Amino acid sequence: MIAAERVALVLLAAGRSQRFGDGDKLAEPFLDKPLAYHVVTALEGVPFLARIAVVSDTALDFAARGYRVVENPDPSLGQARSLCHGVAVAKELGVEAVLVALADMPRVTAGHIYRMLDRSDGPDVVVASSDGVQPMPPALFGRDRFDDLLALTGDQGARDLIRGGHHVVTSPAELVDIDTRDDLQRLREAYGLPSDGSPIRAEARRSG
Repeated sequence: MIAAERVALVLLAAGRSQRFGDGDKLAEPFLDKPLAYHVVTALEGVPFLARIAVVSDTALDFAARGYRVVENPDPSLGQARSLCHGVAVAKELGVEAVLVALADMPRVTAGHIYRMLDRSDGPDVVVASSDGVQPMPPALFGRDRFDDLLALTGDQGARDLIRGGHHVVTSPAELVDIDTRDDLQRLREAYGLPSDGSPIRAEARRSG
């Protein structure tokens, strides 16, 4: 097992959100906070050695939430480029592993992350989440995998790597990924929420 104290959390928050449409997807309201702050809040009690947020064109202030913020100047190069920016910083810090999470997955829990850490067993480990059908983020990579991650290109990210790793199954509801406005609307409806959350959106702008 790799302890959280030896792991860097890399939060990918730099996607172009082309399928979502106009606006800052990560600042969209859900329940009591902007969408991206749900995973931030859920994992704030996990004692990671470092927290790194890779961002592009968002009003959200991840630095105020304890993250080292790394700007991705060209998100059009795909998710792999964001991943490279985060992993490069983590490698410099000398961590034993990185835990890669997505800012648009608002229902991930700390309990699931601890189960992933429990499955980590060495420097070449890869541990991914699974809904019982396919592996996906969040995913953990041991330090011997850092160079593989840094060599990735395009929008596929680490998909091929996580297919061959350990898979920790959890509820599909926990791994919901908000790609479109319809995805967000369905999630709000599941909680009995209205679609208009302008007060939270305004608060997100102020906090940025």
